[in-house]
Amino acid sequence: MSDTTPAAGGMDPALDPPAVPTAGTERELLQWWLDYHRQTLRWKVSGLTPEQLCEASAPPSRMSLAGLVRHMTDVEIWWFGRVAEGDESAVGLYPGDDEDLCEATADQVAADLAAYDAAVRRSDEVFARLDLDGLAAWEPRGKPISIRWILIHMIEEWARHNGHADLLRERIDGAAGS
Repeated sequence: MSDTTPAAGGMDPALDPPAVPTAGTERELLQWWLDYHRQTLRWKVSGLTPEQLCEASAPPSRMSLAGLVRHMTDVEIWWFGRVAEGDESAVGLYPGDDEDLCEATADQVAADLAAYDAAVRRSDEVFARLDLDGLAAWEPRGKPISIRWILIHMIEEWARHNGHADLLRERIDGAAGS
């Protein structure tokens, strides 16, 4: 942490994501970046109560950290299960139209985190079986999508939403980092 970086506050230091290696195969690098971003969200939600995790960001937005966990769970299920693997049973756990970002409740936080962990494990199992040069089993946009594109898109999706998580966490208790 530099002298200008705010302290990580109540975030669990054991969950602070390690630096991504700077050399490896394409598959390794993509997996490492994806894992880094997944771990960043886990770090951002650590050390808060379920009620704090469900606090909305700032009006008019109703987005919360718990909502981001729910949303990214659905993103993992959709892109790796439904699109990449073609599993028609791989459907979102939460309401459509990004309401997953807004409808989290404190009594569901533990179940939401367990669903997140399960979705990530399943995504990793799917990714391990797929060829980066291969095509997704389902074409939601009516044209072929490569597995490589899905991985790059997932890293982008995670990075964007971790930016939201940074702001949400800082608003709740001032914690910042990574």
